[in-house]
Amino acid sequence: MQPIRKPDLSTRPLNLKVVRIMDSSPSVLFNAWTSQFDRWFAAPDSVIIQGEVNTTFFFETEYEGKRSPHYGRFLQLVHNNLVEITWVTGAGGTKGAETVVTVELEPYGKGSRLHLTHAGFPDEESKNAHEQAWPFVLEQLDKRMLSDH
Repeated sequence: MQPIRKPDLSTRPLNLKVVRIMDSSPSVLFNAWTSQFDRWFAAPDSVIIQGEVNTTFFFETEYEGKRSPHYGRFLQLVHNNLVEITWVTGAGGTKGAETVVTVELEPYGKGSRLHLTHAGFPDEESKNAHEQAWPFVLEQLDKRMLSDH
């Protein structure tokens, strides 16, 4: 197996963190991040995903009639606990920079505490856009995955 190559973020130190209490369990959320982007984030029929370390994923989102590609690689997976992926989007997102999203999951009551760190932004504009978007995206994740309970 090839060694996992993580992007060098040393020249791009901008990052953000979001913590959210989720109603969904860690196992439901882990599956959402590793095999079910189409249930909560991606445009229908746009997902290509294997959900294994050192494999790639691709999907598109649709907003106001425009489709935006998202793609990356799985860097690290710890079942029901951790998902670490690279995250690349176009002009309105990471501007082509390979960033890193780390999602840590821990049981919390009947649901989970989700810690999301997104690191390696190319500039403040990109960081700020994602800082605005991630809370909304995580809210959609929780709402759409609740049917798995």
